[in-house]
Amino acid sequence: MTPAELTELRRQLAEITDLQALGALMFWDQNTMMPPGGAAARADMADTLQRTLHARETAPELGRLLDALEPWAAGEDPDSDDVRLVHWARRDFEKSVRVPADLAAEITRAKAVGLQAWTEALAASDYSRFRDALARHVELRHAYIGCFEGHAHPYDVLLDDFEPGLTTAELRPMFAELREALVPLVAATGDPDQPRNDGVFGGPFAVDAQRAAVLELLDSVGYDPDHWRLDPSVHPFAQSLAPTDVRLTTKYDESDYAVALYSVLHEFGHGLYEASVDPALARTTLAEPVSLGVHESQSRLWENVVGRSRPFCAFLLPQLRRQFPGAFDALDTTSLYRAVNTVQPSLIRIEADETTYNLHIILRFELELALIEGTLEIDDVPDAWNDAVARLFGLEVPSDAEGVLQDTHWGGGLIGYFPTYTIGNLMASQLWERIEADVPDVWERIEAGDFAALREWLRVNIHRHGRKLYPRELLGRVTGEELRVEPFVTYLRAKLEDAGLLAPA
Repeated sequence: MTPAELTELRRQLAEITDLQALGALMFWDQNTMMPPGGAAARADMADTLQRTLHARETAPELGRLLDALEPWAAGEDPDSDDVRLVHWARRDFEKSVRVPADLAAEITRAKAVGLQAWTEALAASDYSRFRDALARHVELRHAYIGCFEGHAHPYDVLLDDFEPGLTTAELRPMFAELREALVPLVAATGDPDQPRNDGVFGGPFAVDAQRAAVLELLDSVGYDPDHWRLDPSVHPFAQSLAPTDVRLTTKYDESDYAVALYSVLHEFGHGLYEASVDPALARTTLAEPVSLGVHESQSRLWENVVGRSRPFCAFLLPQLRRQFPGAFDALDTTSLYRAVNTVQPSLIRIEADETTYNLHIILRFELELALIEGTLEIDDVPDAWNDAVARLFGLEVPSDAEGVLQDTHWGGGLIGYFPTYTIGNLMASQLWERIEADVPDVWERIEAGDFAALREWLRVNIHRHGRKLYPRELLGRVTGEELRVEPFVTYLRAKLEDAGLLAPA
């Protein structure tokens, strides 16, 4: 018999989930619709909402409910939704009660202020306009870290918010192994003077034509116009208010259609994950994705494993020829496949090719770690960024907009987030090995424009679980493996060899 306390727990968690969704709506609006002058008022709203949310998340009544439910949960199936709900609710409660309400509200206020400062600094390509906002974020993160004990490294506290259980001690050797594999691979295949994607997506392409084209592509892969929407933003992102309300954004560059094309595929992967969570988990803490690493495994899988594959190029090329008459007539499938996998050491992360991409993440991880350890001063961040770009890519950074200001994440105070992109890349390659075994004709289906079997595999094995399973637990159940670097490097080398960009080993 289900205890009455569980019904009350679900009621309280539903209200918390609704408040979190309102915060997500405010974030989406600030990045898509809000006029620039609304930033100060938005910060006040965010402050009020966060204080209300924090009060609910730390309510003594919630703690008493969990105290009452845990003895019952100990005797139930540990894999059941209800038992997992109690576990995650306890985890969230214990983290929330350690953070004072004033600090939680100030972090949220700084996010709204920081995003506006970043937007203005990016437009002016002037780090000095963002410097104080970043300093405030770092100061607040140190205060947040101070609320927790028992971590081997202060950065672990921030990582845990995005990738539960991941530690700096795990990341350092993993990233070192990846860097050692990627740097010579980029040196062997990369050409910084070659146009991105071999120039095949060079415009001009009108924004209206691009929007129509990406919407047709989204319809093909599984976009639901009754429950999804697509809008432009300075930096592409996905935001879900509920499984039935998914917001995607993209960026249109009239000189390069690949910016919209691949950012849309990337954000579609995020949106599909959140739209496919088991409806029985709705309005509970289990309806959330379990981690940003798992989240990024989905976006990177669609963007790269699928979107830069030979079969997908065969599917895509007829669409491109129809959507942009004359622009792609000279291409065949092989030349398009080669083009979208060419390696160009470049400045902008979101436009980076698959081979160099993780070096962009390693750069950001190194700088964040130095900021948290106190070995890098705020005023020295641009120079440190530029030095890292020279070391990893052999490139000179011509402006702040193409360097330290290019990402929105630090504008919102998201320190500890960037490593999850690489975790997602590693995880995606391991998941794809399992997909190929379970859906042997997956590539033939993709070439034919049939993505249903792939979506269903992802729903059953990944998406429906929401937050029930820890990231490593989920990966282990699906693949039987721990998170590893080698499958990604093997996958990448095989693709470069198949595209004729790398001589066989």
